[in-house]
Amino acid sequence: MSDLDEAPAAPEAPNEEPRPAQSNKPGQGNKPGQGNKPSPGNKPSQSSGDGQTDSPEQPEANPFDHAGRNPLGDAGGTGGSGTAHAARRTFAAGHPGRTVNFGADGQYFEGSTFISQFGVAGGHVMVQGPVHAEELARLGAIYCEAAGYRRMKEHLRERGLLVLCGEHNSGRTTTALALLSELADNRVIRLDPSSKVHEITGISEGHGHLLEIEADDTGWQETEHVNGRSRTRVRTAALTELHLDGFRSRLVAANAFGVVLVESGDLADRLLRGRYGMACPPPPSEDVLLRHLRVALKDEPREALEEALDLAARPDVQAALGLDELRPGEAARLADRLALRQKGELTEQRLLEDCSTFVGAQARSWFAGADRPGTLPEALPTLSASAFRIAVAVFNGSPYSLTAEAGEQLAWELAVTLDPGTPVGRRLFGTHAEARPVAARSVLKDGELDLGDAQVPVRAIHLQGEALATAVLREVWHGHHNTRGPLVRWLRALCDDARPVLWVRASIAAGVLCSWDLAYGADELVLPMATADSPVQRMSAATALAEASREPSVQPAVRSILRGWAGSANDELRITAVLAHGYGMAAGSVSASLDALGKSVRVDEDDEDDDRTVLLSEASFSVTRLLAGPDPATVVHRLEGWLRVGRRESADLALLAVIRALRTRTTFLWGLQDVPGLEGQSDRMLVVALLKARPELAGELAALVRRALSTARSGEVTQDALAALLRAVAADGEQLDLACGLLVRLARERRDRDRLRHLLARLVRDPDEPLDRTAARAMWDAVGEGAEA
Repeated sequence: MSDLDEAPAAPEAPNEEPRPAQSNKPGQGNKPGQGNKPSPGNKPSQSSGDGQTDSPEQPEANPFDHAGRNPLGDAGGTGGSGTAHAARRTFAAGHPGRTVNFGADGQYFEGSTFISQFGVAGGHVMVQGPVHAEELARLGAIYCEAAGYRRMKEHLRERGLLVLCGEHNSGRTTTALALLSELADNRVIRLDPSSKVHEITGISEGHGHLLEIEADDTGWQETEHVNGRSRTRVRTAALTELHLDGFRSRLVAANAFGVVLVESGDLADRLLRGRYGMACPPPPSEDVLLRHLRVALKDEPREALEEALDLAARPDVQAALGLDELRPGEAARLADRLALRQKGELTEQRLLEDCSTFVGAQARSWFAGADRPGTLPEALPTLSASAFRIAVAVFNGSPYSLTAEAGEQLAWELAVTLDPGTPVGRRLFGTHAEARPVAARSVLKDGELDLGDAQVPVRAIHLQGEALATAVLREVWHGHHNTRGPLVRWLRALCDDARPVLWVRASIAAGVLCSWDLAYGADELVLPMATADSPVQRMSAATALAEASREPSVQPAVRSILRGWAGSANDELRITAVLAHGYGMAAGSVSASLDALGKSVRVDEDDEDDDRTVLLSEASFSVTRLLAGPDPATVVHRLEGWLRVGRRESADLALLAVIRALRTRTTFLWGLQDVPGLEGQSDRMLVVALLKARPELAGELAALVRRALSTARSGEVTQDALAALLRAVAADGEQLDLACGLLVRLARERRDRDRLRHLLARLVRDPDEPLDRTAARAMWDAVGEGAEA
């Protein structure tokens, strides 16, 4: 049969047993340092005549024995690119930090510059005493009715007492004042926030009474040791239906009304199921903004209102705010800034700077004094809420179940730091999952989790603002130094979890923290992971350093760290440095990263064969990851150079990288930079994805594969990798065409065609997984076309 003959209906298989292709599934490789070590059971010792046992000379480790193995070994996988890209987007929109100081009266200052007299709520500061008539009159002009306002009014009129539950800054106070003003003929009294409902006795005849209590006051218990015996003290909840009944009876007797404000949480969840509780949803922020602008610009030209609304909708203003939807208090504050801009009292630059403080103010309000009063039983509810908010910031867009569990682990770290001697437990039936996300300004949505090989449906939690995640981490990292210890321990523990949705997210968050303070983060966060036995932690340390190097001011220091690790006698540090260069960022360019990787495999002669093999394998993974990056042409040209020079270590590195590109799906080779050309190609083998995205590289890629096939030490492994690729593309028409184009370029010489036909015949006759005959015929024809090309 000539090279140009048609393929037979059923290609004849060779008389040898087919060699199964190696698996590319995550978790099926060996751990670094284990894959190539001789097994004692396979190498029995030999006995000499004098009774001494001599060990036979160990053969040199072959780097191709485990080519393409999972860099994380049996510990797990690198996951899917969707997870990494979502994590990057979480922190991509963070604003530079600005110092915002909070006055005792709720005023905001940046340095000596006055920002807002109303604070983040843009509303009323809770103090004891009557509400002035002019304040109530202004309220009538700007108030937007919350959904269910009439039902709230009827409830308050009938019972005399109403408990409004909602988030801080959601308009609860304004709604309460509007209700009380309407029913009590503009006679409203604010009660001291420290007042207990059951202790209030001074009820004013015919007045409305407004009280805001602590958000979470659900009781606690602790164990005391008295005279060698333990005793449990239990504090009951400070607000119950019984307390509210007593307060209501006093109000009714005085022909008065009362509204109690409770922030969302366990207490609010319980009161909403009682006789007095009602949810207070915020009115649309657009309506609040419009009403406040009308009042603020009533003396300005008519077109000023329309211009202010257009300015508020401008993309740069929305980006500066960093929030999906403003709460009523924030909308009121924005209206104030827009009005000043229309009056010429504020520049556009200053407007954008003020808008960028909104997310910082939200984060500041969440964590200010969250551990009060400093003892664990009382502080645990607010510590848990704080930990949940941090977890949502790190895992934004991730499954709620994993995020909640991570939050509980962080809450434990915070609790044992606050009070090391007190046992810490978990509440089993606390705030319901449907209500809890509100505390972190987030929502639950249906989504998908990218596992690499598949996507699974999940219930995911999403922050309601692209800048919130960075603001939360910045506030905790810079504003509260004592939280660094528990935060670092928590991230290191997550970075030792084999599930990519955990270690990838945690390592990228660790990189963001290191970019803000590398002097602290490198020693406390990254170094312990880089020297760990866990391959997952080493990959996490590499990812964190690569992410930190995104900050230009930090990149030289990261480069210096990796240079020192590369020359270290510590094998773990050298491996971590090799993995870090796979992102193409720490060294400053892809070319510089390839220089570092090429140098890394030229190890000292004193190194054991296994050490060389492991380092070579990890370096090949990094080279292949660079090939899946934004500059594949540079990588392809470097691979050609390594093969052309002929140096054994460099040539092996190039061959191993080619084998990985043949058998690894693009999704497992994610980087920390966007690659638009590979979008939609994540489920394809990297070589096939590159043939589609970068057709101008097809000839050079084929030449690299031909070289790997024709090299004796790599030929068999490359055939197995090519077999895996051909099986993967057989059922997809577009991929099959791309693979056939590759086969045409691979079949230039007679021996190449013989090799490929032998491979196709073996795949067709495979008893376990025969190759589709229609696809095999197309491939066979492509091999024949190689003689004419």
